[in-house]
Amino acid sequence: MATQTASTTTLYIPTPLRGFTENESAVEVTGATVGEALDALVTRYPGLRDHLYDGEGSLRSFVNLYKNDDDVRYLEGEATPLVAGDTLSIVPSIAGG
Repeated sequence: MATQTASTTTLYIPTPLRGFTENESAVEVTGATVGEALDALVTRYPGLRDHLYDGEGSLRSFVNLYKNDDDVRYLEGEATPLVAGDTLSIVPSIAGG
């Protein structure tokens, strides 16, 4: 079985979380999977960890991640592989009435 190679991915940050990324709307992260890319993100910007993950280290249910235009929940979740040129978008759920 071939080992996945880490690639650089553009990760888009929603407006409510930009205060944790020095107001960057997009950051470049490296990882072979969505999970590795997110780990690189929270390593660089530790203040994001509590907003993305619960106390047990699971991605919070209201955090939606899209690889290109596909919701990673319907792919392989955090194990979804990334290749050069992919983009990731964090889309927080919005509720209201």
